[in-house]
Amino acid sequence: MKALITGASSGIGADMARALVSEGYEVILVARRKTRLEKLAKELGDKAQVIVMDISSTYNCMELYNMVKKENIDVLINNAGFGMCGNFEDGNLDKELDMIDLNIKSVHTLTKIFLKDFLRKDRGYILNVASSAGFMPGPLMATYYATKNYVVSLSLAIYQELKKKDSNVSISCLCPGPVNTEFNKVAKVKFSMKGLNSMDVAKYAIKKMFDEKLIIIPGLKMKIATTLSRFVPRKLLLKVVYRIQKSKSR
Repeated sequence: MKALITGASSGIGADMARALVSEGYEVILVARRKTRLEKLAKELGDKAQVIVMDISSTYNCMELYNMVKKENIDVLINNAGFGMCGNFEDGNLDKELDMIDLNIKSVHTLTKIFLKDFLRKDRGYILNVASSAGFMPGPLMATYYATKNYVVSLSLAIYQELKKKDSNVSISCLCPGPVNTEFNKVAKVKFSMKGLNSMDVAKYAIKKMFDEKLIIIPGLKMKIATTLSRFVPRKLLLKVVYRIQKSKSR
């Protein structure tokens, strides 16, 4: 049994690798930061191998697939991604486009490529890491929220297609709220709500993925908040989200 995890050098990605190894899986760790990957691989022992790669380009996604296509991957976890905070007109366009490349294009590409293999075998699990942000628009984090909306929508659509095929392939989408990881530092935000423990989220996500849960939302508070957001008028929701994002800005 083997899993490929992108964005595996820290945070939820690294903890999902730990969780899978503890369940007997071998893991292929993919990220840009060689030193961190090698440190994690050393911790995990002979169950882990490292691929240092920036998957924000479609070309590199294809290269990654070609490197591992004979490895008989059972689980694909699309975890790589980042965010940034601020008014849309003030944001750095190059960085926003990099975010779209990583948060959307790499997820789309790897999901499609590995899904074809999984369908041929009629087995396999795909876990796309989105966010609670994927259920609403996000003033002050407009691009990030939009990318996670894409990941949620894509995963939902593929889920239904698989059901209509009576396929044994499963796709899930992890949509956490605040988690204590490096994301906050990169996005330059500070959550008012206490973040969940990364390992707790990782273990919960892995369990629910194997249970073939479609939308995975860790934490009771976030489950309630996500459910309630569906019934709030759109303009009111925008005001609420704006206020929350404003309070997070450093």
